[in-house]
Amino acid sequence: MKKYTTGVSLILLGLSIGFSPLTLAKNDKHEHGAKAHNEKSLPPGLQKKVARGEPLPPGWQKKLHKGDYLSDDYYDRGKIHVPIDRDGNITIDVDGTFIKLHDKTRRILDIIND
Repeated sequence: MKKYTTGVSLILLGLSIGFSPLTLAKNDKHEHGAKAHNEKSLPPGLQKKVARGEPLPPGWQKKLHKGDYLSDDYYDRGKIHVPIDRDGNITIDVDGTFIKLHDKTRRILDIIND
């Protein structure tokens, strides 16, 4: 009886160790981090311009699309145009372009060029 119990426990131990990496696998599809999905950041040179308070070059808006996640660089640059509504959406003005996004996730819902 002792051999049988030891053999079964070794098999169970081996199976549990063998399948443990599958349960610990990272699921990137549902992760909501600071740099999630299609979030785009400004290049270092433009980050320096923004830090000095200088305007962004024309054409930066073309890099933004509905469904993308607005980076901190753009968000910090913007000014609130329409406060948070009951759905958690906010509209900010970034250099004359109005960007409607969800406040918590910063997912872009609409882009309105002035």
